[in-house]
Amino acid sequence: MAEVIKVGMADLNCVYPPDALITLGLGSCVGICLHDRETKISGMVHIMLPYSHQIKNNSNLAKFADTGIAKLLDDMLKMGAKRSKIVSKVAGGAQMFNFNDTSDIMRIGARNVVAVKETLKNFNIPILAEDTGGSYGRTIEFSSDTGLLLVKTIGHGIKQI
Repeated sequence: MAEVIKVGMADLNCVYPPDALITLGLGSCVGICLHDRETKISGMVHIMLPYSHQIKNNSNLAKFADTGIAKLLDDMLKMGAKRSKIVSKVAGGAQMFNFNDTSDIMRIGARNVVAVKETLKNFNIPILAEDTGGSYGRTIEFSSDTGLLLVKTIGHGIKQI
């Protein structure tokens, strides 16, 4: 019987098949799912901010795109995942509030998505699918068995990517 493991905000976890991973309430945060297509070892990180070096209080590695993805990858490799077989799916990064000020500092969702893509590219991890942007929150559930990412939204339905 498959278990569904919850991943909190600024948190990460890895599972062996057939277990699944879920994270609730992705707004400007981004959920990154890594999946080894051969062993099916999978992981999820729920990041809040783009880069750890931009913040003084950066001890929680899962809070940032750069350190969260690196830690998740490391944890999966320790579980037996094969580096060359790892692919990713990404969701979140919404612009949850409208600001009159169009400065970059308020565009956390978009900045998170850019940082995630940059970090995955640096690790040579292909992005197979994404559901990012918009102005609505998401809950995501990732199946280690199938590699499918279920994206649930309020007012925008449910889709599998």
